[in-house]
Amino acid sequence: MWQPDGLLSGFEATTIVLPEDREGAVVATLVRLPVQAAPRGAVLYLHGFVDYFFQRHMAERFAAEGYAFHALDLRKHGRSLLPDQHPCYCGAVEDYFPEIDKALEAIGAPVLLAGHSTGGLVSALYAARGERRDQVRALWLNSPFFAWRATASQRRQLGIAALLGRFFPTLSNPRALLPDYVRSLHRNWGGEWDFDLALKPEFGFPAYFGWVRAINEAHAAVQAGLGLALPVLAMHSDHADIVLDARDIARHAPRLGSRVEVAAFPGGLHDLVLSAAPIRAAVFSRVFAWAGSSAG
Repeated sequence: MWQPDGLLSGFEATTIVLPEDREGAVVATLVRLPVQAAPRGAVLYLHGFVDYFFQRHMAERFAAEGYAFHALDLRKHGRSLLPDQHPCYCGAVEDYFPEIDKALEAIGAPVLLAGHSTGGLVSALYAARGERRDQVRALWLNSPFFAWRATASQRRQLGIAALLGRFFPTLSNPRALLPDYVRSLHRNWGGEWDFDLALKPEFGFPAYFGWVRAINEAHAAVQAGLGLALPVLAMHSDHADIVLDARDIARHAPRLGSRVEVAAFPGGLHDLVLSAAPIRAAVFSRVFAWAGSSAG
């Protein structure tokens, strides 16, 4: 089932076929970095919104630390986006649970579940509600999306969008995302990183109102508390990272469970592992120290 990955040399990928939805075929894509041995166990990483797995250096660093690294391109994202689908759409965060189930089944071992931004939101809810949640031994959250960064006026607009999303889920705001974040990352605009702008575009993809509704419901669940017993490390920048307000992460992360650590990284980018070299070195140092002492 494993084939050479079409985007990252040296990686392998396998397609997870999922039940069709009203747009037709649905797939997800599990990517791995083959390793000879993984004495510290397995990792499963979930990307953010309008995102996909391209962070080679993160996988290589985990492998160097003794982990078998896997990443999942969720349905309608990245490698898994099919023609005629609404990019990045879901009607509920739980829509992603079946591909996480199948990824965990394929890995066949306990995992450190890692999630960035929306992937952090999905990861937290999966750890609380997912069918194979007992296979998740710890949770690492990289700038998890626990609340909208929005003004009062924007929050009212989001509320209207969520209400409309109940009846017209694919209505959208085609310019919901500003180009600033992608431009801060990509080499085309002086950033450090190279990724496929067809899969992570400069102006993103539309924000569908059904998706807004799904995110609101997921936020409410996290903010009410999830009662997790496993170790959680939630990381964020020091204040605002273009996409999210770090204060929201710091406020809501402790509600996840009884063993939550929160760490701030001044000057960090929204995806902390894409920050400047000294910052991402500090991020990895904290992750591996935490994983060794708290996550087993």
